[in-house]
Order: sequence, then structure tokens, then C-alpha cells
Amino acid sequence: MRRDSLFYQLFAQLPQTLFDLLGIDTPQGYRFESVELKQTAFRMDGVFVPPDPSGTVYFCEVQFQRDTTFYERFFAEIFLYLRLYRQTFSDWQAVVIYPHRQVEQVSFEPYEVLVNSHRLRRVYLNELGSLEALPLSLALMQLTVLPEAEMPTAARLLAERTRTEAVPRPEAIIELITTIVLYKFTELSREEVLRMLGFTTEELKRTRFYRDVYAEVREEVYAEVREEVYAEAREEGRQEGRQEGRQEGRQEGRKEGLQQGETLVVLRQLRRRFGELPAGLEERIRQLSPPQIEALAEALLDFTALEEVFAWLNRSS
Repeated sequence: MRRDSLFYQLFAQLPQTLFDLLGIDTPQGYRFESVELKQTAFRMDGVFVPPDPSGTVYFCEVQFQRDTTFYERFFAEIFLYLRLYRQTFSDWQAVVIYPHRQVEQVSFEPYEVLVNSHRLRRVYLNELGSLEALPLSLALMQLTVLPEAEMPTAARLLAERTRTEAVPRPEAIIELITTIVLYKFTELSREEVLRMLGFTTEELKRTRFYRDVYAEVREEVYAEVREEVYAEAREEGRQEGRQEGRQEGRQEGRKEGLQQGETLVVLRQLRRRFGELPAGLEERIRQLSPPQIEALAEALLDFTALEEVFAWLNRSS
């Protein structure tokens, strides 16, 4: 994932982040957009559009690599936007976010006047201050530039802050923290990152990742099982030659398909985490009742070793 998309998510989820950077109270009614200037195929990272024409439009750009012509492009995009949408604002402000000063281009010619004016605010993330003292939105920004060795501890700190501070949409912040860490630790799965950050089972289940992935796996397995069971039920109904038998077969097949689907979801999740399962273990799981399978599906989120699965089965038998 490119950092542009990380910051796009951050601004979209927490639009007050820009105003925290500028050290001003968050004005009401602003919406965040990614705007394409179609006449020249320019695309601006982010534009904070005021709610009425008397407000200030903010242009925000994230620049993590040195570009010797960055300001040339940035100001060209800004002034084209000003020309096209002049009726929607009364003033404008530009903000460029750098990881550190070394990334910024060295020569500003011929844009020194604009670069050094009140129109442009340059932010260097490594100079914002400590994570503990920063607003959570800015701490998330700083997390993107921390060294790999420091990131797990810092990410856990921010995760803890989402639990203890009154923040809007904490599940969205959890997603942002996880995505930022995944950007650094590409070898880890999203679930492993959530575990590393110390999220509880209930917090994990509230994330979009859990809902989307688990629902996707369930539906995939259910589709396979339903097709097999329905085919058997239809064949049985045809052999009996009675409409009543066909209808009963479909109903029974639907119920059986759902039960088998739950079991296969659990088995697939266990294999994904622990590899190939012992034959005896798989057979014990297939013998569980529907309520037991549902309970195991929740419990396995906390398992870190295969022995815990056996222990759970022994307790549940």
C-alpha cells in the first residue's frame, strides 16, 4: 500500500487531522476529497473544501520522496484548481507533509516567494513531538515514519489510547494502526498484527477485517457445501419421484449445508493458523454440535498453539 493511500484513509476517517497539524480549532462542515483536474489530468492528494464560498480551501500533499520539481507541479495544480473553482471559496492555504527535512527539494526557484509565504505550511513528521503528547490523529501520522524496531511498541501505545481516550470511531483507528504496521511488516498477516498490538477478541471482531474476511470464508465454504448437499437432495428426490420428498430434501439439505459450512470454516481457520491438523483432531471437530462449533469459532481467535484446541475440546466434551 502506498503512503498516499494511508494518509487518504487517515484524512477521510479523521478530517480534523489537518487542523490539528495547523494548530487551529477544527471548523465545521469541511469535507475531504481527492480531486482530479481533468483538463490536464492532474490529481491532487487532498482538498479540504469549505462548506460555503466564504471559507478557506486547504490543499494537502503528502511527499515522502524527494522530487526536484515538486513545487512546480504542486503550485501548478493549485492555481489550476483556483481558476476552475473560484466561486467555491474566498481564501486558500497549502500544506505539505514530509517525513523529515531531508526529503524536501533543495532549490525553490522560481517559487521562493510562495514557499516562504503564509500560503504554504510545511510539516515534518519527525519533529512533531512525542507520541504520548500528540493528539491521536497526529500520533498516527508520526507512526508512519518510525523505524521498524520502534513501531510495535508505539503501535501498542496508540492502540491503548483508543481504549482509554474518548475518540470517535475507535474501530476505524484500529484499522488505521493495523494498516500502518502492515506497511512495515509485510510478512505478517492482518490478524497477526492485531494480535501483536494486543487487541482482544471482542475488539478484533469489531474490525472491518474480521467481518469481511470471516464472512467471505463462510460464504465461500457454504456455497461449496450447499451445492453438494442440494445436488444429493435433488437426486434423492428424483429417485423417490415425489414432490414432497424433493421439498423435504431441499430443506434438510439447506440445514445440513449450514452446519457443515460452520464446521469447514473452523477447520479452514485452524489449518491456516497451525498447518495440517491431526486426523483425530479433525474428526473430533466434525462431531461437534452446531452450538459447540459456534463456540469454538469464537474461542479459536485466542488460541496460539494446537494444544489449546485439544484442551478446549476436552473441556467441552
